Amino acid sequence: MTETAQQAAYDALIGIGSNVGDKAGNIARAVELLCADRAVQLVAMSRLYRSAPWGILEQDWFVNGAAAVATDVTPHELLRRCLEVEEVMGRVRSVKWGPRLVDVDVLTYRGETIDALDLKVPHPFIEQRSFVVVPLLDIAANEIVRGRTVRELAAAIDTSDCVPLG
Repeated sequence: MTETAQQAAYDALIGIGSNVGDKAGNIARAVELLCADRAVQLVAMSRLYRSAPWGILEQDWFVNGAAAVATDVTPHELLRRCLEVEEVMGRVRSVKWGPRLVDVDVLTYRGETIDALDLKVPHPFIEQRSFVVVPLLDIAANEIVRGRTVRELAAAIDTSDCVPLG
């Protein structure tokens, strides 16, 4: 089910992906865990998309989605919660851009720019990644990322490798 956050209040956009096991199920579980208490509430969820791997190409295809969430936690606390979801689900970080059971990233947070060692917001590679931009079109096409809307970002890159599941 696709819900739009265009007119709804949200604080952060979260990117979620998986290319190991039950990929769609992993994403659903990650969202459930992230929103398990009232501190982070799901406002809208994109459709899920099948996409080619990025970085290391010799691996299975990914399923990706995006969530708009309302929260009162700080950006660093939100990152901590995302990393906790990955850990609880059993993600092992062995190879950068390698296969992953689940990947949960803070993409944007209240229009802020954060350049800390452990957190970069907006996420550094949004503009280059169709698997991030395309799901964001479903829920936040007018979100401004470094001076351009998500819609403009999508128009500037090849999105043909990112197709809706089912």
